Amino acid sequence: MKIIETIEEVRQEITKARTAGQSVGFVPTMGYLHEGHVSLIKSARKKHDIVIVSIFVNPLQFGPNEDLDRYPRDLKRDEQLAKEEGTDLIFYPSVTEMYPEKMPMTIHVTKGVDVLCGASRPGHFDGVATVVMKLLQIIQPDEAFFGQKDAQQLAVIINMVEAFNIPVIITACPTIREEDGLAKSSRNVYLTEEERLEAPLLYETLTYGADLIQSGERARTKILKILTERLQEGSGKLDYIDVLRYPSLETTEEIQGKAILAVAYYYKNARLIDNYIVEV
Repeated sequence: MKIIETIEEVRQEITKARTAGQSVGFVPTMGYLHEGHVSLIKSARKKHDIVIVSIFVNPLQFGPNEDLDRYPRDLKRDEQLAKEEGTDLIFYPSVTEMYPEKMPMTIHVTKGVDVLCGASRPGHFDGVATVVMKLLQIIQPDEAFFGQKDAQQLAVIINMVEAFNIPVIITACPTIREEDGLAKSSRNVYLTEEERLEAPLLYETLTYGADLIQSGERARTKILKILTERLQEGSGKLDYIDVLRYPSLETTEEIQGKAILAVAYYYKNARLIDNYIVEV
């Protein structure tokens, strides 16, 4: 496994792979790999000759009061996990390598960002779209793998790829969970022991909402009222709970077709997100 820090070198490696007729699977990450990332690498490994994992904590997607400096990092551990799963190359650029000067332009996302996480994080998905666009242009993979856990991010990327006619397949992989249902996340390490025991409430609430919908309840307002009351049993603070069409992320008062139930919840030192896709 190679670790490459520059755009020029990684492009040289990709050119070699293309010349040899090899397909490229790509897993973009911000590092501190966990089982969710590992599942993406495994999916890429099954389908492609070359697997590339990027590790880059992207400053463009962090707001002024967010946890960029606190975001967990452990490159040695990441290297070991990636190597064990058969990764061929880690692209590990610095901030100055990705953004050598102030960006003269960024992508401005206009659809699906005034809801869910986007409502309280203005500009966040502009930063996400900009870095993913850069990474896709650098790597130019046949297929890129993303976790369903970051469902709004995934929807934005799917819409971006379609809007700009980028020749890449975007594949969504299922959320990887702990035995008690809590979604795997790098931020789970910030939970206290008591909060960790309580945190499965989020997934339990989402599955309860999905059961309501499948049982015939279609009124968005009623569903949200019931789910909000359940989440008030927790010790943290609710950021949002919502149900929207997916992947358009449009609001509809009567649930129909493919929908996403999504939640964000604040504990003392961690903001957790989760979601559940349901089809009517």
